[in-house]
Amino acid sequence: MAGPCVEALDEALSRFDPPSIMNTDQVSQFTSWAWTSRLQKAGVKISMDGKGRFLDNILVERLWRSLKYECVTLHAWAGGREARAGIGQWITFYNQRRPHAALGGRTPHAAFHATINQEQPDQQITAVA
Repeated sequence: MAGPCVEALDEALSRFDPPSIMNTDQVSQFTSWAWTSRLQKAGVKISMDGKGRFLDNILVERLWRSLKYECVTLHAWAGGREARAGIGQWITFYNQRRPHAALGGRTPHAAFHATINQEQPDQQITAVA
């Protein structure tokens, strides 16, 4: 009997084109023969780079920790719609209004757009008279 992760993988592979690469964590359900053999049979390369490195997911882990303590545990939503709306509002706050020390006090939104503007400077248009 396959576990829920393998069942979800089977459903995804039956409904959608398989990805070229699957990057997974180093936990047993993603390293099991049932999981890896299904990916290999579908022609999917398996990436587990950074094996054993705790820093691999640190940014995502910080995001989830912040979401959990600053939003989810502070509300008693009545259902999925309310939870989705509340979490959506918090993510907008987190990205657009909350300053981040790691970004020099900027928001992720501001830091992203500053990076984009550096990579693609505005092109000046010269008027022809």
